[in-house]
Amino acid sequence: MSRKIIKLAVTSDTQVSVVPSISCFFHEITENLHQGTDFKIEASQFLDDSGKNAESLPHLNPNNSYFNVYVNGIVQMADNFAYTAGEGDIGNLIISVPEESFIPAGTPVIIEVVNFKPVIHTTYGT
Repeated sequence: MSRKIIKLAVTSDTQVSVVPSISCFFHEITENLHQGTDFKIEASQFLDDSGKNAESLPHLNPNNSYFNVYVNGIVQMADNFAYTAGEGDIGNLIISVPEESFIPAGTPVIIEVVNFKPVIHTTYGT
């Protein structure tokens, strides 16, 4: 009898979808911020989308997320901000006001956090 290669007769189909989770947080600067100033806004000082004080800032999923900071409605350069996720006093945004810049009191600051969650569904058949 000659040799044969025996193969499994199995099929599979994989569907991948990416589900975004978007959160926005709002704060109004209460004092004039001059160049060279580092200003920290704690998580509890932000309002969430429903107008309630935020309890925390969302964690960023590694390699599947990003955040944008808007000052007076204009998206800003990432190097001027440090975002820390977490509960209460741990979660915050630090604004580093660059040279020749000024942020007046009453200016809105918005954080937009986007996390992506890949969802994979595979079906097998014989």
